[in-house]
Amino acid sequence: MLVVIFFSRGAYDRGNTDGMSGPVHCCQDPRGSEPVGVLCPCRAGFLMKRLVLAGGGHAHLSVLRALAQMPPTDIEVVLITPSLFQNYSGMLPGWISGHYTQAQCRIDLRALAQSARARIVIGRIVGMDAGRHCVRLTGERHINYDVLSMDIGSEIDVSWLEMAGERLLPVRPLDKFFDAWPRILSAAQNKSGYRLAVVGGGAAGVELALAAQYALVQSEANGHIDLVASEPGPLVGYAASVQRRVAQSLSRARIAVHRLRGAGTADGILLSDGTQLPADCIIAATGARAPCWLTLSGLTLGENGYIAVDGHYRSISHPDVFAAGDICTRQDTIVARSGVHAVHAGPVLAANLLASLRGGQMRVYRPRSRSLYLLACGRRYAVASWGGWSAEGEWLWHLKDRIDRRFIRRFSNPKQQHATLSEKESNSGKNI
Repeated sequence: MLVVIFFSRGAYDRGNTDGMSGPVHCCQDPRGSEPVGVLCPCRAGFLMKRLVLAGGGHAHLSVLRALAQMPPTDIEVVLITPSLFQNYSGMLPGWISGHYTQAQCRIDLRALAQSARARIVIGRIVGMDAGRHCVRLTGERHINYDVLSMDIGSEIDVSWLEMAGERLLPVRPLDKFFDAWPRILSAAQNKSGYRLAVVGGGAAGVELALAAQYALVQSEANGHIDLVASEPGPLVGYAASVQRRVAQSLSRARIAVHRLRGAGTADGILLSDGTQLPADCIIAATGARAPCWLTLSGLTLGENGYIAVDGHYRSISHPDVFAAGDICTRQDTIVARSGVHAVHAGPVLAANLLASLRGGQMRVYRPRSRSLYLLACGRRYAVASWGGWSAEGEWLWHLKDRIDRRFIRRFSNPKQQHATLSEKESNSGKNI
């Protein structure tokens, strides 16, 4: 009796794909430990298709949560992440201000991954070959995929500030920022006249400047905050009423706003009018840029080097590659680079990943024409922006606090009954 077994490329190509020599179990951790609560497809007597989730960003949290509702038994899910915890950027200003502990601002990816029957690989992607269906991690490790989804965010563009050297602190990666901020605050407490500069006039730069000023006041540090916001000033693109409200908050906090470009120097920042701005520390909340290794990935890239995707968040050149969040750019419509859209696109991405692996109809994420933004102002006070409408007050900070805490709880308790997808989420591809 002759038995012929056919394997697909992705299902069979599992030997030596995780940066180790010799054949390995497809579910073996590159660090040598076995995953918890995950059925090894090798031991089950068959090899499954592999879904690789690169990054634990907002969209991938929704993907893992969707998989946890009905844990897949026919798909091997791998989550690549530099940390076991996902820090929530929306709560970073509140943490700086002292309103939260770090534990309250992060999501433990282990419980979420275990509920989704996914294994975690600790590492950071530093390259990929789309033609060979492979990503490269730190430590010269390689992982093959049948379907890849990337939600690793973008990098902070510090090209104008690099000469500042050790004084420079980019706001991302968040893990490094969380580690560095307590040292900065301690240095400000121990040096009279400490000067902290925040470079970037977007929402992040404004919130960080206000949060840092509030933290200095609360810690009784004798310091000064400068906000370098380029020529247009803070919050370009927001309604005039929002800009006015935020300008008043910056003025009340005695934060000096410089509407000039800045370049890093050994002593601080050289402004475009020739003024030397001394700074003991420079927080970079400047524009984003795509990871440079994408240029060698083989993927078709869009504006500014980001992965070009369609309405399904699928690469326009490689149908087995998906991307969401800041690392991609839609080719069919304009979507602002915002965590709001990444969160809402998550359930749609989850459905499309499963449809790609199992066959099925893809869904399109249609962004709202306007979104609600709540800007924290250091103290328990916030400014709201929704299109041309704006408001401010303590009640808006409490609204933001409630929304942020609910976001953390939503992904921290994957096994609870209330974690099932709501009707609103399941239809989000139609009504958002």
